[in-house]
Amino acid sequence: MISLKAGSLTALSRLGFGRSPARAESASKTRPPVATRGPGRSAPSIRPKLVLASGSPRRLALLEQAGITPDALRPVSIDESVSKGEVPRHIVRRLGRAKAEAARKLIRADPALAKAFIIAADTVVAVGRRVLGKAELEHEAGDALRFLRGRAHRVYTAVYVVTPDDRWRERVVETRLRFRNLSDEEIGAYLASGEWKGKAGGYAIQGIAGAFVVKLIGSYTNVVGLPLTETVSMLQGDGYPVSLQWFSKSEVETE
Repeated sequence: MISLKAGSLTALSRLGFGRSPARAESASKTRPPVATRGPGRSAPSIRPKLVLASGSPRRLALLEQAGITPDALRPVSIDESVSKGEVPRHIVRRLGRAKAEAARKLIRADPALAKAFIIAADTVVAVGRRVLGKAELEHEAGDALRFLRGRAHRVYTAVYVVTPDDRWRERVVETRLRFRNLSDEEIGAYLASGEWKGKAGGYAIQGIAGAFVVKLIGSYTNVVGLPLTETVSMLQGDGYPVSLQWFSKSEVETE
């Protein structure tokens, strides 16, 4: 749901996108801890590793926006089916935790990542109790957009952070939006753009669909796929040195 800048594309390449699976795995496993030095520091600080339990380019790009580069991507496969009558907030909590648990099991068996922090998340779009899933086919996206036009809806994301010593943090973030009344011609043209593919609710707010929104209350980055304020706050609260990467980023850019 996001267009990647050059820095994010570099991060995707470094983490294995665009390479063969064997080379990508080797790169993520052999990458050394990052040493960073801030103003006034007498010696570099070694930061702990960080794993993003997702293959989503938009989530990676959002972390990059906050100056955070994961050491590895570990997308996991879970059963994402929804039970009848299950409310959206419960759905994202259940699926987000399942992703975190699957990623935890995966990386704790990997000596190179066993002591890493883990970020996992799940996002849904909902109108009342009705959840609009990821649109994989054009007619699914069309149905979702026709349902959302002129209507208020909500986006929920559950974010989980798991620390190296197995402490868990959870936040559920809710954003409220309303679309203007889209014409059939506009919906048809949007479907032709292809931006809807694989997107919850059949749209990507950071693309063309940003022009559909007449009201937004809450976190914009939550709608993109990962609420940055809450994610950074959880990482910092559990001792992950987010700001040290900002020092490192500054040094790289000025070299």
